[in-house]
Amino acid sequence: MEFHISRQARKRYKFEDSLFSFNGNVIFANFHAARVFSQRMNEVRNAAANPQLTVRSGQINALGLIDEIFHHIFALYRTRMNPVLYDDMLVWLEKDVGRRKLSTAVRAFLREFPPVPVYQGKLELNDFLAGETDGIPNRAAAVEELLMLWLANQNPAFLPYQELFDDSDLIEKTAYFEIADSLHEFFETQPRFGPDGQNLVDMLRSPAIAVPNSLNGQLDYIRSRWSELLGHYLLKLLGSLNLISEEERLRGLGPGPVRIPTYSERLEGEEERFSRDADWMPHLVLLAKNTYVWLDQLSRQYQRSITHLDQIPDEELDKLASWGVTGLWLIGLWERSSASARIKQLCGNPEAIASAYSLKDYRIADELGGESACQDLRERAWRRGIRLASDMVPNHMGIDSNWLYEHPDWFISMPYSPFPSYSFNGENLSRNPRANVQIEDHYYDRTDAAVVFKYHDNEKDSDKFIYHGNDGTSMPWNDTAQLNYLNPEVREAVIQKILSIARNFPIIRFDAAMTLARRHFQRLWFPLPGGGCDIPSRSEFSLTAEQFNQYMPQEFWREVVDRVAVEAPDTLLLAEAFWLMESYFVRTLGMHRVYNSAFMNLLRDEDNAKYRQLIKNTLEFDPQILKRYVNFMNNPDEQTAANQFGKGDKYFGICTLLATMPGLPMLGHGQVEGFTEKYGMEYKRAYTDESPDQALIDRHAWQIFPLLKKRYLFSEAEQFHLYDFYTPDGLVDENVFAYSNRSGDERALVIYHNKFGDTAGWVRSSAAYMDKGSGELRQIDLRAGLDLPASRNHFVIFQDSITGLEYIRNCGEIDQKGLYVQLDAYRAHVFLNFRVIEDDSQHNWARVHEQLKGRGIADIQRLRWELPLQPLLQPLREIFNAGYLTFLLKNMPQTVGGELPDFLLNEAEHKFEALVNGARQLMPDTVFKDISAGAFKKHLRQLGTFVWVDQILALLRTSSAVQLFSLLRAELDDEKWIILLSWSFLDGLRGALDVDCDRFGQLLEEWRMLPLLQEAMRALGFSRTAQPTRLLACQQGWLKRFGRRTPDKLIATLLENEDVRGWLRINIYEGKRWFNQEAFEDWWFYLSVEGMLEILNSKDARGRKIARLEHSSEFLMRVRETAFASGFELECWLELLGNPDDPE
Repeated sequence: MEFHISRQARKRYKFEDSLFSFNGNVIFANFHAARVFSQRMNEVRNAAANPQLTVRSGQINALGLIDEIFHHIFALYRTRMNPVLYDDMLVWLEKDVGRRKLSTAVRAFLREFPPVPVYQGKLELNDFLAGETDGIPNRAAAVEELLMLWLANQNPAFLPYQELFDDSDLIEKTAYFEIADSLHEFFETQPRFGPDGQNLVDMLRSPAIAVPNSLNGQLDYIRSRWSELLGHYLLKLLGSLNLISEEERLRGLGPGPVRIPTYSERLEGEEERFSRDADWMPHLVLLAKNTYVWLDQLSRQYQRSITHLDQIPDEELDKLASWGVTGLWLIGLWERSSASARIKQLCGNPEAIASAYSLKDYRIADELGGESACQDLRERAWRRGIRLASDMVPNHMGIDSNWLYEHPDWFISMPYSPFPSYSFNGENLSRNPRANVQIEDHYYDRTDAAVVFKYHDNEKDSDKFIYHGNDGTSMPWNDTAQLNYLNPEVREAVIQKILSIARNFPIIRFDAAMTLARRHFQRLWFPLPGGGCDIPSRSEFSLTAEQFNQYMPQEFWREVVDRVAVEAPDTLLLAEAFWLMESYFVRTLGMHRVYNSAFMNLLRDEDNAKYRQLIKNTLEFDPQILKRYVNFMNNPDEQTAANQFGKGDKYFGICTLLATMPGLPMLGHGQVEGFTEKYGMEYKRAYTDESPDQALIDRHAWQIFPLLKKRYLFSEAEQFHLYDFYTPDGLVDENVFAYSNRSGDERALVIYHNKFGDTAGWVRSSAAYMDKGSGELRQIDLRAGLDLPASRNHFVIFQDSITGLEYIRNCGEIDQKGLYVQLDAYRAHVFLNFRVIEDDSQHNWARVHEQLKGRGIADIQRLRWELPLQPLLQPLREIFNAGYLTFLLKNMPQTVGGELPDFLLNEAEHKFEALVNGARQLMPDTVFKDISAGAFKKHLRQLGTFVWVDQILALLRTSSAVQLFSLLRAELDDEKWIILLSWSFLDGLRGALDVDCDRFGQLLEEWRMLPLLQEAMRALGFSRTAQPTRLLACQQGWLKRFGRRTPDKLIATLLENEDVRGWLRINIYEGKRWFNQEAFEDWWFYLSVEGMLEILNSKDARGRKIARLEHSSEFLMRVRETAFASGFELECWLELLGNPDDPE
């Protein structure tokens, strides 16, 4: 590329003479020359302090190229249209303008824009004009140059650089304008030219007229209108467009907004070539760990040094297995670059180690214990069903890797620095005497991010400027060296390294895999001419598609997949790939799994419609792609899950999607524990001392981990269906994710509302999906998706794994309407355990359905059993509920002489009568015993005061009864009061039924009365069961029944009851039978209370009651004392009871 430069500009900027051709035009042999030229101007202009004066090399290059193309068109015109053009043109000008004027103008032009020998004083101007160059008279060539100068000054897009070719002196002192006008008139007499048949001057003016203010636009105009005339200049033009695009592109802003695939534009050769999954692959659950940070955290946790992989405790592996983790990705296993560590230390982190992705060599780092330590961990993990995963970084190596010293030609480089402003005066980062390695100086103060580093071969005393790894979306990775995949040796070396890793790691994650897909490797490093340029300075290395394909005839990744399948089968290949390459990587290139970053980004931002559209698009194209996504809520390059999603319902809702969507769920380091620190790839330890959030871990344990252990139900895509959620007004709520899946006879339905707010609606119709058998799009309804019958005589019962509640729906209703669901903010449901039942002749399941009206219940089968019992259970619920029992408890007398208030007794009497009436409805043929209201109230009043009987009756303090009642008062807590109060109602019911204790015990089970009491006790915060009520039932009236027997025989008789034996936890140890002390004390308490109340409620006279109380108290105290004396050995206890001597 060339153009004319004025004498004044040459003097001001002190351009090197080597930049200029013989005729005085500046020559840009390549883009580097344009950069040198621009750099010189920027230095003189002090562009660093005056950025508005900055000169861009792309613009300078465009100036020169336009001028050169104009010369080319001029020469082409002369060749094709008028071989004697120069002669005719000079004759015309001498006649029209005048010989003297023409000569004056040409001489003035050559003085202002001198040829090199004239400028250097080596040739007189007259001698130059008398000569010729390449057979063209210099006088005629000067006229051509004068025309080009006029065209440049008439071009508005050239104005910012007008000082280089200012023609003001020519305008003022010569017939410069007159000559330009005359040339236009001359070409009016000549043949028309170009695609539009124009006067040649008009043709050369047309780009500036069409696109007056844009050099880029003018080049594009020339490309589109003059392409047939350009010849080899077309590639130069496209390269110039690349250079301009390269400089104007904003960099360092990251990958930009999330885009979702539409599958409308397919890559050439994009055919279906999925790799086959091994049996274990679909159910993999992967956990990422930054290895060095994890070891540091384990050291703190276990209070000992844990620095090697073989020192990781078995307890940690057991914990991961209990979570449902089956794959452990250890980030940063390989031997890292010492230069990378040094760079980070020089940049301000003295503790930094090298980046995990700047590698010296693919061997387990010595600092981690080497291969033997890794093998130890591998074997221990495998015994727990956990496979190890490793990184592979194929795009680049560390800037001081073994490969760099052994094969510097394997890396993309150039012999000179691509930008003149780069300087390399910093520390030598190489520890190898074969070469020096220096990164560009401005990295250290963060004022620039150079694309290359300097590699000086000490043996050859030569320099290479090797490119850093770069994906074009952010800054170059300044501790890496970019491998050149156009070199077949590089491709084979990397494949061999992959195969060696695959023989030791069944899971390999390929970092930045998309950069090596052919379309992107070319885009980044060898861009198509005119296609733009993403990495600065790579414009001049453009290749056409045909040229590029000669170097790289097939996709590198396809070759990797095929070779691994043969040489290291049973290896899962996982690609980190973006840029809408996800489907291509798994469907065509054959990777087993591929990153799905949209899951994290879109769900975090609640861009729910966009993510649902991604799923829909994928289902319509090929559902199998869904199964191969890696879904995650954070990865090492992102903020932690806790920072992005919080720790509340939104986090767990999206984590539920993570656990139940097809694909591979990947958990981040510290995600389950709720850690918030983002660990850099150079971290050797965590800088924030965080403790695991136990509440968060516990919620994972009941909500998430059980789902991870059922991945077989969620991971596949063949039976996966996404549903629209229709609100009552007929609109689709895009914030609701509803989908079903199946595996064998198991079914699952997941519904999640990813929005703050409430919604309600119907799940019925699925989104369209590609039926790969027929090649047609299909839709199904929810009934078919769950494989349910359509009959209204069938019901489906299912359970929400999150709440534990069970639901029932009519299959016919699901067939006609779908499933109605109400959802509040971030509400998730995972419905499992589907079972279809046919209603019975009594329509009991229909009654259950009607009773619940869509609500969930803890035990639907219990409700099915209880519904016929509602006449009894409903009044029993009025008694056995936390509120009423608390009311009774608070009103129990607390001192001697206290009594239950009449209003309480009256209300209790009313509730008891309702309970008896309910029992009558269940047993209409039974004759109930008439129990007066007064008798029940008397019994309840007696219960309220019995603990003070010894004081009320003024018993002697030395009596056994006083001792017994003192013990009863001491042991009587709120829980026991609740049992006794509840039993008073049940015992009254037993009396009304007039049945013995054995039969009443059966009725307690048949009528399901005790579970109601148990629920009330739980609501009151009591941990024990309602089993003491069964003890009271089976021991009711024991004094009357067994009181005449000897103590040992009486107790032996009571022990014949299964409930009593179970309560006492009788067990055999070393050939002897034992019973539990704590259980005995409770049993003894209830036995004593029942016996004392039996006496107090009897019709005996006062004296007789006192005598019986004393006698029974002596017996009960003996039972207690002998039990303690026996050491709670059963036979010993009975023997002591049968011995009349004092057990002491």
